[in-house]
Amino acid sequence: MVKSRKNTIRYRRELSKDIFFIFVGALITVFLSKFGIIDLLIRVLGGNVIATFIAGIFFTSVFTLAPASVALAHMSTLMPTGQVLIFGALGAMTGDLLLFYFIRDRFADDLLGSMRPSVVKHVFRSFHFGFLKWLSPLIGAAFIASPLPDEFGLMLMGISKIRVAVLLPISFAMNILGVYSIIWFAHLV
Repeated sequence: MVKSRKNTIRYRRELSKDIFFIFVGALITVFLSKFGIIDLLIRVLGGNVIATFIAGIFFTSVFTLAPASVALAHMSTLMPTGQVLIFGALGAMTGDLLLFYFIRDRFADDLLGSMRPSVVKHVFRSFHFGFLKWLSPLIGAAFIASPLPDEFGLMLMGISKIRVAVLLPISFAMNILGVYSIIWFAHLV
């Protein structure tokens, strides 16, 4: 019992750090955008498909979402929207695959670890049986399509034991929608 409580406290501390880094990342992005540094980086990289692909890779993580979104919005002013969508989504799909295989959602692990073990156990059991087994990939795909970080969506897809061959086309299609929503919103403002 004491060991479990110590683990929960450790995970909550790690979750607090994650939230702090998200906040700092957002502040840095505002600073970089305000002073034109992101525009300068895009001009140095040439505003081409490689820069768009790289921005797409960073579009997936909670820690790099804000600067990548700004970069993709700026890219849409330099390149045709279709190219930004395709290459940004390809980069985001690559980032999702990297997260899915290597990082295994540190943020999601911290979030789940900060919950009581009985709650986590109940959540995992719910996703292995019944309609939640089929609903979790749909919710995960919705998270990937949204301009929110992809970690939670990938965690839901991982819980449902989705195969990589199924994950990749879903990730690509949903990331096209996510990149499009960023570009659309940037043109509104």
